[in-house]
Amino acid sequence: MKVSVSHKDGMQFEAKTQNSSFIIDCPQITPVEYFLAGIITCSATDMVLMPKNQNKTVTDLVIDGDAVRADNHPRKFNTLHLDYSFSSDADDITAARWVMASLETYCSTINTIRDSVVISYSITHNGKKIKENEKMISGSGSKIDMGEIESCPS
Repeated sequence: MKVSVSHKDGMQFEAKTQNSSFIIDCPQITPVEYFLAGIITCSATDMVLMPKNQNKTVTDLVIDGDAVRADNHPRKFNTLHLDYSFSSDADDITAARWVMASLETYCSTINTIRDSVVISYSITHNGKKIKENEKMISGSGSKIDMGEIESCPS
């Protein structure tokens, strides 16, 4: 994977990937906010594609992320809480497994930071809170086999 970032004007930068490009307009959206949005979007794609591969549908998906950063530079994330809210035509156990499979196995951005960030999550499925402040086990990740899934290229 290659990305090239070039300075445009003021605090605007253009990021070019192999497939596209986009403007990073600091301080409108900071690089750390892009980073957190990328982490969340990685899991969001899993939350759409895993159910699809099981002939299920997820609707009204919202994932809120709340990161707490260190006070001193380089101001790394200390904690990250992800709050998943969605509806689906699956039972609560299956819905929770989708979230856990994304966190533990499929989402490469979350698994890139998991050794240094305390990650927790909550799940609201079909309007009902089914998990609250669950801690993700730190370390190298575990294999939760949900089969092959189509995903955004990484």
